[in-house]
Amino acid sequence: QVQIEESGGGLVQPGGSLRLSCAASGNIFSIWSMGWYRQAPGKQRELVASITSTGKTDYGEFVKGRFTISIDNAKNTVYLQMNGLKPEDTDVYFCNAAVSNGAGYVFDYWGQGTQVTVSS
Repeated sequence: QVQIEESGGGLVQPGGSLRLSCAASGNIFSIWSMGWYRQAPGKQRELVASITSTGKTDYGEFVKGRFTISIDNAKNTVYLQMNGLKPEDTDVYFCNAAVSNGAGYVFDYWGQGTQVTVSS
């Protein structure tokens, strides 16, 4: 009953920027939090950035101030502004949404992943 739509991934040169977007739609009473995670081959999924509906943020250590996450509550959409991209940022990025259905339950939803490639 909830759909996750990711966009904004692609190929960019080192030092460049990308803006990832993720929109949640469907049976949503409220969004508790949304975020972006990455997963390289053979490694576990790790936090890139997350944000609650009230604006509380959390960032992975590797971001080092280069990325900024924001949320548009009216659109149930989260944005990840990625600046100063490095080749080691290359990975598959997954969107996550924690959604309340208004009936006493909160469910975790994941996007299918979008490729970010940083290369000259």
